[in-house]
Amino acid sequence: MRLIPIIGLEVHAQLKTASKMFCSCANLEEETAPNTAICPICTGQPGALPALNEKAVELGVKAALALQCRVPDKSAFDRKNYFYPDLPKGYQISQFHLPIAQNGQLEIDVPNAKKSAAGRATRVEREHLRVGITRAHLEEDAAKNIHTAEGTGVDFNRAGTPLLEIVSEPDLRSPQEAKAYLQELRTILRTIGVSDANMEKGQMRCDANVSLLEIDENNFPVHSELNPKIEIKNLNSFRAVERALAFEIERQFDLYESNTPPVGSTRGWDENKGITFEQRTKETSADYRYFPEPDLPPQDLLALRERLAAKNIELPAEKRARLEDEWGFSKSDAVFFTANEGWADYAEAVMGELGGWLESTDDSEKSGGELLNEKKKKLAKLVGGWLTTKLAGLLSEQGIELKDARITPENFAEFILLLDKGEIGSTNAQKLLALMVGTDADPSHIMEEHDLGQKMDEEKLVAEIKRIIKQNPDQVAQYKAGKESVIKWFVGAAMKATEGKANPAKAEELIKQQLSA
Repeated sequence: MRLIPIIGLEVHAQLKTASKMFCSCANLEEETAPNTAICPICTGQPGALPALNEKAVELGVKAALALQCRVPDKSAFDRKNYFYPDLPKGYQISQFHLPIAQNGQLEIDVPNAKKSAAGRATRVEREHLRVGITRAHLEEDAAKNIHTAEGTGVDFNRAGTPLLEIVSEPDLRSPQEAKAYLQELRTILRTIGVSDANMEKGQMRCDANVSLLEIDENNFPVHSELNPKIEIKNLNSFRAVERALAFEIERQFDLYESNTPPVGSTRGWDENKGITFEQRTKETSADYRYFPEPDLPPQDLLALRERLAAKNIELPAEKRARLEDEWGFSKSDAVFFTANEGWADYAEAVMGELGGWLESTDDSEKSGGELLNEKKKKLAKLVGGWLTTKLAGLLSEQGIELKDARITPENFAEFILLLDKGEIGSTNAQKLLALMVGTDADPSHIMEEHDLGQKMDEEKLVAEIKRIIKQNPDQVAQYKAGKESVIKWFVGAAMKATEGKANPAKAEELIKQQLSA
């Protein structure tokens, strides 16, 4: 059978508010001690009445506009009735009939689309696609069950936490596309300040719906109706989403091959075993017995929508394009900068500092501006590489954020100039960068204090080169036999022997002189 996956995602993002959705209790982190931020409203005590968080409504509309959704003039809350131990009221206040947003879209790029595995399902290779947004609605979170050997406890800190649920159309065709969609969605939510969207902290969770559709040799559906979907609940990492979908696609493929097609159901994901497991058969909206929430009036969104729509917020896709066009960063660097908070602004500040130096050394009158552009690209490549790999790696090892590193954009720009001018080598530059973390000190002063620069006395360098040549007759013979690439080996040996203090270009020049003597 020729089967393709049909995937839609339901994403719950915790809104970045100071208090909960319907009460004044603090909207706290997962690490907070259990049951320390609770009140009669969020614990569902009889007679307690909800009061809507105005900031949550504002953030919901902001997200809706960023996702190109239609924001109605009015929205309203409903009661979603179901029984579960961590739902104290026996119902959840959510939006069903009049959600805050409908009919949006999100365009995504899919890295390595042609290399992605598809299992036995027919692969759909798409490097760029538009994913429809069915709706986005506000709701409160449930409490949290904590299972231990002694039993199960309930932490009500999370009860009433404001959520925005974003429901996509079934437009995704592979686990890789699902991951790319989630990553772009997270970047947008962070960029516009709606949610921190940290999946590891439970600030963004995903329910994945997947079914298989049979297609003919022309890639048209064999049947007009979609097959029953399986919902995989509460996936809390990109890796889990990708793995769970890959497993479920293969499991459903097996069922179709054995002529026992799947029945719509809800399944969990076991990260350790790498399998999904059945929890219950799938509910429909009728099972929840929705009806209008009697304690909350409808919300008028007209003025809020117009006010937020007038604000010009640069979205991640626009920022990535500008980082490439304006500053010369690579696409991968631009993706990193926009996906990680504070890095895009920092990178632009560094390039702005370097801009003054570029202008002071500009001889574009002689080159028609081409030389300046080449210098700019070279510096952008240096900045991008050292930020995304070396500095990001250092900060990750030390468990600190960029804002806490205390390396000002001015000092990082000076660090890049030291590299560009050849005043420090790559090995010692890494040592210098590590010394810069946590200080406000000037990099050139640190370099001089720790003797990391490439200012070695030429006489001493020649002596080291002569010693290396004498101790390595085999490499000398290879060079004299015509293998010129071995010169790089000698340069590397010289840099190691001088602990990075030699200038590589000068070392290569002197090595060639000595080998030709």
